Amino acid sequence: ALRNAVKFFSAIQTADGHWAGDYGGPMFLLPGYAIVMHITGLPVADHLRTEIIRYLSNMQSDEGGWGIHIESLPTVFGTALNYTVLRLLGVDRDDERMVRAREWLRPRGGCLGIPSWGKFWLAVLGVYQWDGVNSLFPEMALLPRWFPLHTCRMWSYCRTVYMPMSYIYGCKFTAPETDVVKELREELIYEPYAKVDWNAARSRVAREDLYTPHTWLLETFFSIVNVYETIAPSFLRKRALDWCYTVLQKEDEFTNYIDIGPVNKMINMLAVYVREGKDSAAFRSHVARVPDYLWMGRDGLKMGGTNGSQLWDTSFMVQALIESGLKDDFADVFRKAHDFVDVSQIKVNHPDHDRYYRDETKGGWPFSTRDIGWVVADCTGEGLKAALICKKNKYTTTPLSDARLFDAVNILLLMQNDTGGYATCEKTRGWSFFEYFNASEVFGEIMIDYDYVECSSSALQALCQFHELYPDHRSVEVQRAIQRGLKFMLSIQRADGSWEGMWGICFTYGTWFGVEGLVDAGLPPSHDRIQLACKFLVSKQKQDGGWGETFMSCVTREYVHHPVSQVVNTAWAVLSLLKADYPDQDCIRRGIKLIIDRQKPNGDWDQESISGVFNKNAMISYSNYKNIFPMWALGRYTEKYPEDKLL
Repeated sequence: ALRNAVKFFSAIQTADGHWAGDYGGPMFLLPGYAIVMHITGLPVADHLRTEIIRYLSNMQSDEGGWGIHIESLPTVFGTALNYTVLRLLGVDRDDERMVRAREWLRPRGGCLGIPSWGKFWLAVLGVYQWDGVNSLFPEMALLPRWFPLHTCRMWSYCRTVYMPMSYIYGCKFTAPETDVVKELREELIYEPYAKVDWNAARSRVAREDLYTPHTWLLETFFSIVNVYETIAPSFLRKRALDWCYTVLQKEDEFTNYIDIGPVNKMINMLAVYVREGKDSAAFRSHVARVPDYLWMGRDGLKMGGTNGSQLWDTSFMVQALIESGLKDDFADVFRKAHDFVDVSQIKVNHPDHDRYYRDETKGGWPFSTRDIGWVVADCTGEGLKAALICKKNKYTTTPLSDARLFDAVNILLLMQNDTGGYATCEKTRGWSFFEYFNASEVFGEIMIDYDYVECSSSALQALCQFHELYPDHRSVEVQRAIQRGLKFMLSIQRADGSWEGMWGICFTYGTWFGVEGLVDAGLPPSHDRIQLACKFLVSKQKQDGGWGETFMSCVTREYVHHPVSQVVNTAWAVLSLLKADYPDQDCIRRGIKLIIDRQKPNGDWDQESISGVFNKNAMISYSNYKNIFPMWALGRYTEKYPEDKLL
């Protein structure tokens, strides 16, 4: 089973050494693409149009709508926006799919109850009105940087969406009215358009959509800035818009026009169109990188949550393979994977990065590719681990130089927060009270960058493994960072022994990171905290020997059993128990047997339920997880129990 798994996955390694994968799942990404393509007059090629329509048809629920992600119940956000996509791509209003969607929307008041991001996109298109959008207050970027609510203190993903959104809002840009836009007003708003009370619609959100209600503080803020919007001095607005545009220009330049994610990618592209025109060099550069986000899957054409998860998946595969016992039989896989890790490391700091709210990047690794220009703490940790494995085992003739490894360690030392933990792309800059101003309505904990178990564990493991090979390099600083990281990891463990995963589903994922980090940091497997984690996992094992969580674990922040065991959750649990030297082999063996029984004859596994998450309420696919983690679990089990004939 193990050899079969490695053989299959090695065969689909790309020529440059990574593994391509489906990173779709959110249902609010394609609308930005379709709306911007429509506004800017860029044609959507027939084959792309056909496959997008097929994808959205496949994702339409039995009730007639679309959710915030592919497994959620319908929402107004998903339904109104994806209805709009289909209409912009030429699907007739009388098409059965459109009729069913309108039937679902009608009792919910149509698009007037769409959350804020949906209001933004529909206002840009001209289906909705800017008067129905709470002020995005572009002048916020002009506040002094020491101000607690300054834009620079936002989480990078939030900031890079908010600033171009506020630019478009401040311009009050609306696309020229077209026939399809006039029709969409009739199809999505179930009262006379001229009589809509747009002020009342500003904070109106459908019950199906609302995850994070407005706080009284946010409503007070809106009541002030909405009034300000009517009297905003033109000179101050111009200054704010100029600065917002300058920052988004730098985001474009630093990321080679890919941008940090698909939402700000399409808004930035629209902003460039509005400011510089369709014939500008910047707009052409944007157009050239749109395909980076498009993924052709079995279910149709979708937009990825980033331009991929290449570095992340490749780094995990290197670690899985080194524990397989088959490493020498697949040396070429290591060589190619190392080559990709090599070229993916970011080797420079962006010019004047601090002025544009960016931290240092030299030495770090991104989630996807070097072109994106953003380093991430856990990706840097996993990339460093992969590089160290290949160098230590001589699987490459061109290992990373000591200087480049030292650069990676430097970034990890710089990115550690005062808590001892790690956030994502930057150190945490704001305070938790910023969350009182979360206006997204559909996401949780998005305003600042928080410490996460995944980021903290990956960085901690990498520093430990580096220190083992380079004990004399910045020894005091590295050891201090390790001890601070260990203390933080212990501080966020729940009373039941689990860790809450914030980027995967959910407690099996977080607990795997927790156990790996504690053991690598030097805690013995017999330590009571590690055994408590094992007790938690064993308590969640299902009768068939596997583990399974639904995405509702992330939404409710409590463990929610999946009706069916999942191979990925099972692999995470098995990896944790093996790392912790859990003494009950039969418990682990039952999990391994489920993984083997689910394996297909060619060494692959079927895609089961979605396994990734961000911001509590938005799920995302990691299609390579179904190969990497079961393979890793099989390899670790084989190394520990080589006499077991199960494999």
